[in-house]
Amino acid sequence: MKSMLEPDHTILKKILLVEDDHFFGTMLQRNFAQESDLETVWAQSLAEGRELMASGEHDFFAAVLDFNLPDAPQGEIIPIVLERHIPVIVFTASSDIEIREKVWSYNVVDYIFKDDTNSVEYLISMIRRLEINPRSRVLVVDDSSFFRKVLVDLLKTHLFQVSSAANGKEALALIDKSPDFKLVLTDFDMPEMDGLKLTQKLRQRFRRDELAIIGISAAGDKLAAANFIKSGANDFIIKQDFMTEEFYSRVLQNIENIERSQMIFEMSIKDHLTGLYNRRYLFDSGTKFLARSRRQETTMVCAMLDIDFFKKVNDNYGHDVGDLVLRSLGKILSASFRDTDIVARFGGEEFCVLAVDLDANSALKLFEKLREKVAAATITSSKGETLSVTVSIGVCVQLAESLEEMIKTADERLYKAKDNGRNQVIID
Repeated sequence: MKSMLEPDHTILKKILLVEDDHFFGTMLQRNFAQESDLETVWAQSLAEGRELMASGEHDFFAAVLDFNLPDAPQGEIIPIVLERHIPVIVFTASSDIEIREKVWSYNVVDYIFKDDTNSVEYLISMIRRLEINPRSRVLVVDDSSFFRKVLVDLLKTHLFQVSSAANGKEALALIDKSPDFKLVLTDFDMPEMDGLKLTQKLRQRFRRDELAIIGISAAGDKLAAANFIKSGANDFIIKQDFMTEEFYSRVLQNIENIERSQMIFEMSIKDHLTGLYNRRYLFDSGTKFLARSRRQETTMVCAMLDIDFFKKVNDNYGHDVGDLVLRSLGKILSASFRDTDIVARFGGEEFCVLAVDLDANSALKLFEKLREKVAAATITSSKGETLSVTVSIGVCVQLAESLEEMIKTADERLYKAKDNGRNQVIID
């Protein structure tokens, strides 16, 4: 189960590089080559870049462009690439203020100086952000349709999922429907519900490490920033002092703070080897799971799974291959159940599944299918050795007074499956 905070390194992403300087072009191509999922397609002029985009051979994830090219000395390439809806990062030696302002007049992702010692590392990190940002939801709240559109367009340039509202009341309605926003940018002075009241209401529901809030207000109100921060905002922006670079820096900093908190939380509830939930989370959330099922009079099943003859795998192939088997089973389990179910590594080679809205018949079919899928899977070690494993499964379908009782019942049926010859499901 891959973390939602990590880039997907399994998909090859092509980067259009348009750079006439041989040294910088070679350096960037070499650095991108070290990233297994990034492929650089290098052009040395506007004409070559046009040709590459027009060929239809490449689906570019992003573009890294020099501002000054032999046939495009004033950044003429930037709008041409943007017309093809390719995110643009300008990588240039020029620090001229007029050029910088011209670049930012386009909706580019970033403007990076070549002479910065950390520029290449920062460039790659920005491309990685473009991979992660589509999973992050941001809400813009402002009664000015013009300023609301400005912010929405800027955020979409960085590929965020963006929603907007004209006041605090509308914003709360949107959050009620989809509470998975990571960031809210809210104006202060709005009808229906102002930004301070919205911030206060949001803080009643979300901690600072769950949802970031950036307050926005017009210049002249000296207390606005303090009032926003005291009400629970993480940051503050003045409209009249608005600079695109600063805006992106503040947005990314707040998003990354939320992601770090989320990552720490995930590490505390996930098994490091399989990516499944750990035993602690199983009991903490499983108890609530059971209470909700009893309260709502719905069904819930508890299954215990154990890898057959796992000790022989470790003895015959080594613990590295044993870990590979555990990771492989973790992936199969993760793909076999819904987000609403709890799939956890119970300990060693034993796993536990809690699934709602399943009767005995449906549960038997589901776990029989899982058993067959595990048996059919082939695992290949780094030495080229291939092996397969089977699992025994015990399932409890009757709600009990406690989760521990359901696990005990499922465990008893698991050992019955073992005694009966393994590689089978026992449900009664």
